[in-house]
Amino acid sequence: MTLEPVHIRAIADLASRIDADFETPEESEVDDILPLLQELKHESKIVLKALGRVFRGKVNIEQMASCNDPVSRTFACDSGSTNPRNFEAGVTVDFCHCALACTPSDLDVHAKRTIVAATYSPSWKCSINTTEGWTSFDNEEGRSKIVRIKPGLLQTREKRMVHNVALYLAESEHMLWLKDIPSTNDIFMMDGPLYPKQLMYWMVVPSGEVQIRYDPHAKKILQNYIDIVDHFMKQQIPVIGFVKNPEDKQVVQALRKQETDLDIPWMADAQLFKSILRPPEKEARNCITYTNWFMHPNQFYESMLDTTTPLMDESLQHVFEAEDYALTFFVVFVPSMNVLFKVEAPYGLTKDEKMRSLITKKVLYDISVNGLPISLSKADSLGKIRKTERAQILKQFRKLDPDTTYNELRWSDMNES
Repeated sequence: MTLEPVHIRAIADLASRIDADFETPEESEVDDILPLLQELKHESKIVLKALGRVFRGKVNIEQMASCNDPVSRTFACDSGSTNPRNFEAGVTVDFCHCALACTPSDLDVHAKRTIVAATYSPSWKCSINTTEGWTSFDNEEGRSKIVRIKPGLLQTREKRMVHNVALYLAESEHMLWLKDIPSTNDIFMMDGPLYPKQLMYWMVVPSGEVQIRYDPHAKKILQNYIDIVDHFMKQQIPVIGFVKNPEDKQVVQALRKQETDLDIPWMADAQLFKSILRPPEKEARNCITYTNWFMHPNQFYESMLDTTTPLMDESLQHVFEAEDYALTFFVVFVPSMNVLFKVEAPYGLTKDEKMRSLITKKVLYDISVNGLPISLSKADSLGKIRKTERAQILKQFRKLDPDTTYNELRWSDMNES
């Protein structure tokens, strides 16, 4: 039985009572927060630092879209996954398929693919035919390999860790493989954060149940991302991470701990920046708003270099000073969609004001033209593994029976992602 009108009315009544009692922050309160973002500290540690002055910018969508594209070519990398699957024999497997898109379109670039199958079994007796090197297919246009996380390293979160290794290894290896294609006047975009944050978290958090930091593939992934950033910083070609659904909380958490009378009602940084960037209602349909660039100094991205513990027994190789790998970002708010994007880049590039200006203009131009950088949409389409294709891949397992749950039977027909 679905909800009847009487049930909808009862729920609507509850919603209206919640809505009536809630007060959104006054604009003056939001304005009082801005000066704190120039250099936000907690217990003498800098949490956030503005590059230049703190400001809120605004552009007209039609005027921005009528400008010329500030770069010659846009490259974007993305991958699709079968989603990690458990099998009754105690094996977890995920396949990730990565592609690089180019605007204007370049079919030779689009044809290149990297596929990684990541696996895990807690049993040393379980034999998985991994590959040291790459296996070529499609007349050398594609490469594939199987990797295995060491037995015993995962007591929990097996699916998440297998997915992370498959995803980040496929994407980082694909970017390194094709890194020499972008040249001066181009830009390179990653779909998601600049660094593999989920994997990095589990590599440093003290845990006896998730010890992925001891796995060589995880270490290889971190080195790959440093090599990618090194390459683009050496060439002075902008490389960015375009985060569609930012989930950070450290700014609002630090603001809440300040010795001020300011009320900080937001649970996530994106909510704070939406309040800061929301324009008057009459302008909402026709504009995009954005912030200046910020830096998160002395975070994991710098401290992971030149260290042997707890991350790894030998340090990551890098070309530039540790500070150059610091994460910098600005945020863009699209009022007509009520969505906020976060754009990340390494400090080694964004310490140059001209580079910050170029990246900002490019992102604003792409959003004005397409709502989302069109190269990211292309990469998503090229890399995606669809539901029918996932089912076809699963059928190739003849000796392994999927560890199916009731929810998978109930909801699988509705999950196309």
